[in-house]
Amino acid sequence: MTTFSDFNLNPAILKSLEQEGYTIPTPIQTQAIPTILAGKDLQGIAQTGTGKTAAFALPILHRLAANKREPMRRGCRVLILTPTRELCSQICDSFRTYGRHLGIKVAAVYGGVGHRPQIETLSRGVDVLVATPGRLLDHLDERNVVLDGVETFVLDEADQMLDMGFIQPIRRIISKISIKRQTLFFSATMPKEIGRLAAELLRDPVKVSVAPAATTVERVSQHVYLVDAKAKRSLLVELFANPELTRTIVFTRTKHGADKVARHLEAAGISNAAIHGNKSQGQRQAALAAFKASRIRALVATDVAARGIDIELVTHVINFELPNVPESYVHRIGRTARAGAEGIAISMCDSEEREFLRDIERLTRQSIPTTDRRRDPTLPLTETVRDARPRNGKPQRGSHGEGKGKPRGGRNQRSEHRGYDQERHNGDRRPNRDATRHASPAPREPYANQVANGASLSNVAFLTTPTTRPGHATQRDDSRRGQPQREGKGGGKRYSSQGGGYRAR
Repeated sequence: MTTFSDFNLNPAILKSLEQEGYTIPTPIQTQAIPTILAGKDLQGIAQTGTGKTAAFALPILHRLAANKREPMRRGCRVLILTPTRELCSQICDSFRTYGRHLGIKVAAVYGGVGHRPQIETLSRGVDVLVATPGRLLDHLDERNVVLDGVETFVLDEADQMLDMGFIQPIRRIISKISIKRQTLFFSATMPKEIGRLAAELLRDPVKVSVAPAATTVERVSQHVYLVDAKAKRSLLVELFANPELTRTIVFTRTKHGADKVARHLEAAGISNAAIHGNKSQGQRQAALAAFKASRIRALVATDVAARGIDIELVTHVINFELPNVPESYVHRIGRTARAGAEGIAISMCDSEEREFLRDIERLTRQSIPTTDRRRDPTLPLTETVRDARPRNGKPQRGSHGEGKGKPRGGRNQRSEHRGYDQERHNGDRRPNRDATRHASPAPREPYANQVANGASLSNVAFLTTPTTRPGHATQRDDSRRGQPQREGKGGGKRYSSQGGGYRAR
């Protein structure tokens, strides 16, 4: 069995890992760390929650410590680009944690906060700079930062960068970096445009991959309730009547929808906070802190929280609205069942979202157990759970009678709705879809779910599908590249508008 000490990392790094309780590397860390230590370019396919951040942070810190020198003024030795503020902050925290005994200077640059403190930090130079593309471009335009001295460049969550329209800003940033660099490229999926970008950036890369892209988390038990749109809020409150929903993320498609759900939950006496792109950075950080500290039961979020946010022991994920991009469903439910725990994903699907559900089932190659609450909205949840009980080890469809527990065939057509919009926030121009620190974690107790008496909502998880089938990576339709779509449920009607590359700040 491989341990972190087998990599011959700097003793100061090993000391930090020991203090954090990390001893056994994850698969992505086992594959990536030796390659990065050897100075080779790397192309990694890995979802969030696999220990990806530590996979590049540990060898980068080791190499910085082995060749320690003062960074040039307004410069940095390592540049890491991420799509969202939250992920930017978490990666920065990870570098500080693992490098706490090395004296490494780390800084984060993103929007939603003032320029002046960032300018002052950059003026002195840093070893590691973690940034979102939009704010970094602002500093480049204002000549607050120079990238001539970058030795290692990391592009994280590249496919999400594509979704958010950041490919052209990224290319502009890369043009400012020396070609004499090591490049580390990470993505959860590999659509055509991302494949082309990887080919442009990498030189004879070592390719590593863990967990096929678009694989639904194996320890997440899933269930769908067919429900009229107007009945969703009452069903949501009904779900929260179960005290086992102690740390739950509720996903909506739009920022306005998130605020409405948050207000409804508050009126029902359910403590919660909303997080989305219209919230200030301080509000977003306060909401995450309250959720992590269990001061609130629910975090109501858009897809800003679907990727890159690492919160331990999330017990449930509720899709109040199904995402219009099927990969987002995989990332959403991946917020639970992390670090060896188990989790529950409950989705509400109205008549206009049925196509989204079919897209999700095609992508994940599984039929999600479904119960029809439209015929009798007063039917107790425990009864609907019994209706969805797996028989003979095979997941069954609910009372609406579609399917027989087999994956649907046919072409893998995905919904073309993107749900983007432009917003102005604190002077930032951002796409709507904002959206982890983790080394190999110490074992944690799985989330306890009791199914003895059939009365608990946790039965929704464990009386659905026993395990997910292996998912298969699907490539995004390249014809839609660079075309953010208007928000809306759609109901099968497609909207598109020509879009440019929005900035993340």
